[in-house]
Amino acid sequence: MKTIRLMSLTLGLALIGAGLQGCAQTTPQWDQQFGMATRANLAAQVIDPAAAANRNPATGIDGRAAKNAHDRYQSSFVQPESAPPALIISSGSAR
Repeated sequence: MKTIRLMSLTLGLALIGAGLQGCAQTTPQWDQQFGMATRANLAAQVIDPAAAANRNPATGIDGRAAKNAHDRYQSSFVQPESAPPALIISSGSAR
């Protein structure tokens, strides 16, 4: 009697497990979307895929402005930044 009950319980659990297996989402649906976020981010970063073939890439800025910007950039590394002022925290007791 105890063996029959154990076998029927095992068979019932196996049937429930097989039924739930058919309801579960499978990985092919996930694999279809694999890498989509990476490809979307790459597409957002690439403005002009044919930029390497462009023979006139420096449009929009004249030579004098470019030289001044480059000089300011280079001089920013020569002069160290001044230290920020010290942070003073008061305990709130006034005399």
